[in-house]
Amino acid sequence: MEWFIEKYNGLALMIQIKKRLVKKESKFQKIEIYNTTDFGKMLVLDGKIQLTERDEAFYHEMLVHVPMFSHKNPKKILVIGGGDGASVREVIKHNPDEIFLVEIDRDVIELSKKYLKVDKGALDDKRTKIIIEDGYNFLKETKEKFDVIIVDGTDPNRYSERIIKHEFYRICNKKCEIFATQSQSPFQQKDYFISMIKEIKKSFDFFKPYIGFVPSYPSGLWSYIIAKYVELDLEVLKKRFNERDVKTCYYKPELHVACFELPRWLEELSKSSYQLR
Repeated sequence: MEWFIEKYNGLALMIQIKKRLVKKESKFQKIEIYNTTDFGKMLVLDGKIQLTERDEAFYHEMLVHVPMFSHKNPKKILVIGGGDGASVREVIKHNPDEIFLVEIDRDVIELSKKYLKVDKGALDDKRTKIIIEDGYNFLKETKEKFDVIIVDGTDPNRYSERIIKHEFYRICNKKCEIFATQSQSPFQQKDYFISMIKEIKKSFDFFKPYIGFVPSYPSGLWSYIIAKYVELDLEVLKKRFNERDVKTCYYKPELHVACFELPRWLEELSKSSYQLR
């Protein structure tokens, strides 16, 4: 019996594995793909779990559908990171005209397509434009503007640092109508969460954190931040959900509204972060 163990801040998660399918050192990171006993295939970058087949939809549906359903007619979308293709898969359910996927590591895309296949063909969809580039550089240089920008980033590392800073968020603010990003575990990675709140506050007049449950992520509690606008009218959300006929396993309009009701400790942590400099 073999186990994959991820350790973080005095806590560890163990997942039983059947076989390691991939181990590769790319230019940017160590990429591993495992076949697990209970969680299906699992993608790991630099020792950190990025997704498992069993619960990846919990994460990707909340990251994508909250901003996408907040927009009345999302047609041009930018996804930064997310080379596994699952976020693009969820975006496509809204029938956009164009999706730009900007991923720094080509190997993540190619290995995910070969071994994971969680994109369900989305990476090969004619509407998907794949750009192998640093997300910050792309946004800084492009003249394109987007209805929605979604940041599906990895755990903080030397390559992702620039997409969690004020200057990056400031550029995003200029180039989209709605912005959303994952913001790690506010329970197990509190400093990272606070830092993101501080940086986003410098760049957007409006933003709101929200939460979801992802069992294979640190402590299970996961956070996201949406900026510029969020739709919280349940009837509007139900109407859009039905009209777009989006099939989900985790997201639903009622949860869209409820996920912004934070536990008291997290509400207080978020509010205190607004005051930090």
